[in-house]
Amino acid sequence: EAGWNGILVGDMSQPRGGPMLTGHASHQLGLDADIWLTPMPGRTFSRREREELSATNVVASDWLDVDPAVWRPNHLAIIRAAAKEPAVQRIFVNAAIKKALCREAQGDRGWLSKVRPMYGHNYHFHIRLACPRGEEACADQDPVPAGDGCDASLDYWFSDAVLHPPKPKHPPKPKPPMTLSQLPAECRQVLLAK
Repeated sequence: EAGWNGILVGDMSQPRGGPMLTGHASHQLGLDADIWLTPMPGRTFSRREREELSATNVVASDWLDVDPAVWRPNHLAIIRAAAKEPAVQRIFVNAAIKKALCREAQGDRGWLSKVRPMYGHNYHFHIRLACPRGEEACADQDPVPAGDGCDASLDYWFSDAVLHPPKPKHPPKPKPPMTLSQLPAECRQVLLAK
């Protein structure tokens, strides 16, 4: 739909969920994936290329809009296609990307409600899938607010407090390592399964 040869997937959830080595709190349920805003080239990457390739930053250096030298209509098309998938519950993008989507989307704008601004996400968009049917331990997110999200609430993300937050007076203390006793009971079952 976007005219790309395919998509490049960054971080995903672990096969059975659980804590990520990279500290991704939102990738622990098995329902999250990061899709790069870099189109798949028309060839297969070598192993070295896969390890060293970096995604493309599509946001301008002032963080107020997308970079017109990088942003293409295909970016809107790939995000729109993902948002229209029934299994996709949320998509997180940088606020500048949401701003561009609001400005450029034509026709049906219902899909924009799933696309929410979030810190970072200037190299990729984050997909959160709905819980699979029959998974009683899985809880879906609250429904998205009404409207397309292109209203005054988007202005918050361009405020000075968000774009230029004050540096903390004291560095945050590192989080202690997570233990099995802190995880849901289902995690213990996975670890003990043969």
